[in-house]
Amino acid sequence: MSNNNGKKLIKEIQNFIREKAKEFGANPDNEFNKPYVERDNTGDQALNDNGAFFGFIHPEEEPSGPYHDFSFVIFPSDKQNDFFDFYEEEFKDKYTIQGLVDALKKDKIIDEKMVIDNIEKLNKILENTELYEKILKSNEQQQITDRLTSLKEDYNNSKNKDVLKKLNRTLLETFYPQQTPKSPQNKPWLVCLGVGSLGFKNDYELATYPGLRRLFSRLINQDGFCKSDFSDIEKSLPKSITDRTDLQHLKNTIKTYTKVLPACQIVHDPQSEEGKKIITAFLAGYAKIRDWPSNQNHRKAISKALEPFLGENTINEIEEVKKLLLERKYIVLQGPPGTGKTRTAKIVTDQIGAKTFFTQFHAETSFSDFIFGIRPDTAKEELRYKENLGIFSEALKYAVEHNNEKVILIIDEINRANLSNVLGPIFYLFEHKMDISNVEIEIAPNFKIKKLPENFLVITTMNTADRSLAVVDFALRRRFAWYTLKPKKIEVEEPYKFYVEDFQRFQEIFEWYATSEELNLQPGQGYFIASTDEEMENRIRYELLPLIKEYLQEGFLRNAKEEFNNYFLSRINLSLFE
Repeated sequence: MSNNNGKKLIKEIQNFIREKAKEFGANPDNEFNKPYVERDNTGDQALNDNGAFFGFIHPEEEPSGPYHDFSFVIFPSDKQNDFFDFYEEEFKDKYTIQGLVDALKKDKIIDEKMVIDNIEKLNKILENTELYEKILKSNEQQQITDRLTSLKEDYNNSKNKDVLKKLNRTLLETFYPQQTPKSPQNKPWLVCLGVGSLGFKNDYELATYPGLRRLFSRLINQDGFCKSDFSDIEKSLPKSITDRTDLQHLKNTIKTYTKVLPACQIVHDPQSEEGKKIITAFLAGYAKIRDWPSNQNHRKAISKALEPFLGENTINEIEEVKKLLLERKYIVLQGPPGTGKTRTAKIVTDQIGAKTFFTQFHAETSFSDFIFGIRPDTAKEELRYKENLGIFSEALKYAVEHNNEKVILIIDEINRANLSNVLGPIFYLFEHKMDISNVEIEIAPNFKIKKLPENFLVITTMNTADRSLAVVDFALRRRFAWYTLKPKKIEVEEPYKFYVEDFQRFQEIFEWYATSEELNLQPGQGYFIASTDEEMENRIRYELLPLIKEYLQEGFLRNAKEEFNNYFLSRINLSLFE
């Protein structure tokens, strides 16, 4: 059922996105460099056919007809929620008091005009003896029973509009007292990043950038969808979108464009603060990919629109790691270089107050180094050998002998060694919940155990950027809990400074161009700490530039080479390609 209020809302949101586009840097009055072409297909025929849409498309496209490339598009509706259609669809002939309560609590609002247009359906509900009796016998306040009884009598006697209005208000106040509506609620809209039905012309390379998907995936919630590959315009939307009962009024539209909507989000109330926040965020994302911002104010406006969805991670990593260690006993801290893996491990052990043992693996680390072996006794003139307890055995013995004290073994760079050779039979012991321990493992002569003691904990670290290291097999992965430390902004104490602008530039490049695997290569916050500007420039020149060169030579981040080159040229006047 179309309504004038719905059409007014469409016009209101159209004006809203035009103003937001200006805030983000789009100047539609620029005759020679238009930021977009506006599309408006919201006429009566389009609305009646459930095919209406409006939004912005690539500036090189025509004002009408099929188009290419990415677009910002909204599929609106001027129709209001029909409580009775919803009630029949959800509950069929189950006209019970519980069904009525459930329907009302799903934010489906009874509008007076809808009731008038559905008198027969309403009459059917009211004439249902079971429903009416359950209302009368409900545990609600006595005045509700009295009001409903009175309304029932009035309805039977007059069947006039005023009675219907009173009945609707009573039902809402009875079963949904906190949000009795002042106005009708429109059916949900769909806001999307779309692709023209003609496919790609200028935007195919853009569609392949992981950062594009990464951005829009953060703008959606459980009522949205984001494709895994934005360059794919052959796969249709999933049934979680196409079969939704609250989108059936847009079914024709969704069916038509199902293959060319890489990201979409249901907006339940486009007029609300939450609805406008979602629409603004999608438009801000589109502004980024179209390079609308031309000054700091434009960029700030875009950042502000995206901030609720891309907010800084406020997780206390130290507390999370500590909790995980105490729960799982054996953990791996993994992440790119400079993310503070070893530092985190040491802080956690200090906070727990544990006796700490430390070792670092390397390519030549062996079982005899780590567990037990024999070594030449250089203090003797003739060749003799002596037993050597490795760091693992030392830590384990201490834990056994001091069972009231926490003992933590830190193994740095665990994947630098051949783990099968280093761990040997003790591999079996790394079960954080070993219910059956009837197998005795010999650690060293006269030292055998069936299970690792409860007070013995292990923290290992693993550099995810070192491509030459041993692969950790699945059996070991199962025995350890894995916690990823990602690059993040930090605060440091004087005399040191954290060079946040350099860090953010690297983060932006990696976020936009890096695949999920390549994100493991992003230099951590440790690279951006220095006591002076000169020291920071030297870190860029002698640490970061060679690192990025190596990545590019190995075939990583090739799409980002010009971005990196521009950064190094502007920052230290050096090119990657010299």
